[in-house]
Formats: sequence, C-alpha cells, structure tokens
Amino acid sequence: MFQTQLLRDEHVEPLAATVCAVLEQTGVLIQQDELLQALDRLGARVDFAAQRARFPAPMTREYVASFRQQYNGTLHDRFAPPPRPRLDLQVAQYYYDWPTRRKRSGNREDFVALIKLGDVLHGEAGVGHCLLQAEVPPVLEPLYAALTLAEFARRPRWVYPMRADQRPYIEGMGAILGADDDFCCWTALCFAHPLRFDREPADRLVAQARAGVPVGLVAMPVAGITTPVTVEGFIAVAAAEVVAGWICGRAINPEVPLGGSMWAATVDMRTGQPSYSAPDAMYMAFVVCEFLRRWTGFPFPPGAGEYCDSTQPGLYAVMEKAYKAMMVAAFTGYHPGLGQGMLECGKTLAPVQLLLERDFVASLDLYGRDVQPVSERIALPTIAEVDLGLETNFLQSDHTLRFFRQSVWLPELFPRAGWTGAGDELAVLDRAQAEFEKLLGEYRKPEGREDQLAAMRQVLKRAAKDYGVRL
Repeated sequence: MFQTQLLRDEHVEPLAATVCAVLEQTGVLIQQDELLQALDRLGARVDFAAQRARFPAPMTREYVASFRQQYNGTLHDRFAPPPRPRLDLQVAQYYYDWPTRRKRSGNREDFVALIKLGDVLHGEAGVGHCLLQAEVPPVLEPLYAALTLAEFARRPRWVYPMRADQRPYIEGMGAILGADDDFCCWTALCFAHPLRFDREPADRLVAQARAGVPVGLVAMPVAGITTPVTVEGFIAVAAAEVVAGWICGRAINPEVPLGGSMWAATVDMRTGQPSYSAPDAMYMAFVVCEFLRRWTGFPFPPGAGEYCDSTQPGLYAVMEKAYKAMMVAAFTGYHPGLGQGMLECGKTLAPVQLLLERDFVASLDLYGRDVQPVSERIALPTIAEVDLGLETNFLQSDHTLRFFRQSVWLPELFPRAGWTGAGDELAVLDRAQAEFEKLLGEYRKPEGREDQLAAMRQVLKRAAKDYGVRL
C-alpha cells in the first residue's frame, strides 16, 4: 500500500514558521536592481549594497494566503498517459554514440542528426534545441541553434535562450521564419542554491513576469550540500527558495501565474556525487511538494522521470526512469513523462535511449484507454464457441485476429520477455541503432528557405557585433 501522504496536518504550521524564519532572517541574494526595488516597495527589507532581500514573516504569510485563495492544490483527477518522448528542449551538453560506445561534446553534426531523427518521428509537432553546439561561441549558441533548426526542421521550435538579452535576437529570427510564438521558449528558472538569484535567472524571471508567463523555480537543491541533510532542513530551505521565487514574480506582475517544479537530489557520501533518482532524493522531493501543496494551495509537482543516474544507454536506464515516474505517480496522483533519451542526470543525450523510451512509453497508452462494453468487443459468441477450450482457444479465433493490435502491447524494440542477460541488452541497443539509421534515411530536408536563412544569418552577425564576438 503506497503512503500517498507523507505529512500530517500538525506538521504544516511548524514547517511554515521555519520557512518564514529563513526568508526573514537569511533572505535571498538577488542580483537584479529592478526586482530589488519592486520588493522594497512591497515591504521587504532590502540591502541594495549587498543585493539582499529579506521578507518579513507577515509579508510571506500574506502572499501565501493569496496563493492558497487562488489555487486548490489539485494536480490531476484521473490518469493521463504521458506523451511519447521527443526531441525538443533537452539542451544536452553531450551526445552518446552507441556504435563507438563513447560520449562526446555536443556539436553541429550530431545536432543535425538529432533534428533529422525528430523530424521523421514527430515533425508535425516540431523539433527543438535538444543539443548544445560546443564549437560555437557560447553567447551565440542559441542563435546558432535557431539557424540550424530553421535549416533542417520542418517545424523549428523551442530555442532555449540562456540569457534574457538573447531573446530579442531569437524572436527576430523566428519572425523572419514565420515560426510559432514558441520558437523562442521561456526557459527554466533555476536558483543558484542556496537562496541566490544570480543576475541571469533574475533577469529572466523579470522578463517572464512582465510577459505573464508562469513564474516559478525549476528547483534542483541537493540535500547535504545546498540544504541541510535532514528532510526537515531540506523543506525549510527548498520551500523558502520556491516561495521567494513566487513572491518575486508577483512583485513584478501581481497577476502572473505560478509555476515551477522540484528536482531534489541527495549526495553520495562516499563519492560526493549528487543523485536525482535515488530513493532518498525522491522522498525529499515528494515531501517538499506535499508541504507546498498543503501550505500554499499550489500543486507544485516533483520532476519527471528523466533525470536518472545511468551513464550508459539500455534497458536499465529505461527501468530506472520508469521506476522514478511510477513513484511520482504513487505520491502525487499524476503520471509524469518517463524520459527523453537522456543519461547522467540530463547531461548526455543518446538517440538509441530515446528510441527505447518511446517504445516503452507507448505501453502506458494502454492505461488511458476507455472500457467499451459493446457486444463486438465482449465477443459472447466467441466465448461460447471456445467453450471450455478443449478443442480450440481464443488465440485461434477470428476475434483475436481482429482486435489484438489494439489490445496487446506490441513493442518494436523493447523485449516483452524481459531481460535475459547482457547479450540481449546489446542486441536491443543494436536494433535501436539500426532503427535510428533507418529513420535518418527517411529524412527529407525542407526546401525554399534560402532567403529566410540568409536574413537569419544577418541577425546572427548583428548579435555577434553587439556581443563583441568575432565570427
């Protein structure tokens, strides 16, 4: 029996008081003058020289009461199958190449291969900024990504600006292309834990709040490193960071919706390596999410199944992510995405892993089906024909032939029989690699964008000049 609640009612107020104390006594470092001024006007105690804002407890509680009035704490009320993994916003640093069994820094050639794969798998939905290109100037990398997507993707989308001042250039490129409004995506707001809003994420928070885009931390605290090692201390610091982010957003725009998610980690005391999928890390995430949901009313979710510790592609990595996603579902009531082909806690992207995960996630669609008690599906005549099964069986029936494709899990790569040894594992990955190469062979480059690409290159040159980068 799953313990779907980890806190008792009497736990909430002592923890809330502690969060208020952290924000009042320690406060938050904020390297953004406009945000500091907005908080000062609202009653925060702001030290502009030290770039520190402290929130009086009554101020924090007033904001929390307004959050609770707005949100009812409900995540989802029924099972919804997660979407198939796709190539959109992985923004991975490394690419894992299965034939050589090696990872390498992201580069244009591998990025193009991934765009081609995504275009064949889900081109109508779009392909995004899934891999960084290490060979280009970092400040221009998102613009190079926009240009590469425009050249190779039927529907280029989801370019990830690392800095707020990159957005106008990317939006200009999207306008030239006639792309959707989400060509330049709104990026994850990540704290420099503990309790530090550095310049770049603070600038992005201000821009998001002005635009009315949901504001909230994609929080990645590490118990024992950026918070106390105990779950109680983890809640105190991690929840204080989240609430501070919401208050900052509302300081800029009182109507901005709240958002964010919790990607908790714990540290291996033998190696110093953080883990975002270890059982203790997941426990930390579930508890702080439950506390925030009870105290603020906002249905703050834990992270998805994606960030796993596996460094090699294969069935183990799929199962690690599936276990994490299943536990999220057990403790929150909704099923997150399972994975997007990434390894090493999001640093590395492997196309063979993506294909395995797409194949496995297809099985979860079965749980979203509606039962249809109609005569042709119940098959009463066939039941009568098989009778006691002494002379025939349902496998031999026309009814099974007619309905098995919509009734039975039929994976293309994933072995239904389960793992039978290292040899099977290699064979599965080799099949995934062969499928990857086959799909690349089906790719067709979009045509007729030469003028648009030339105009986008001029935007890139202008940005390079503005940033003082020589091309």
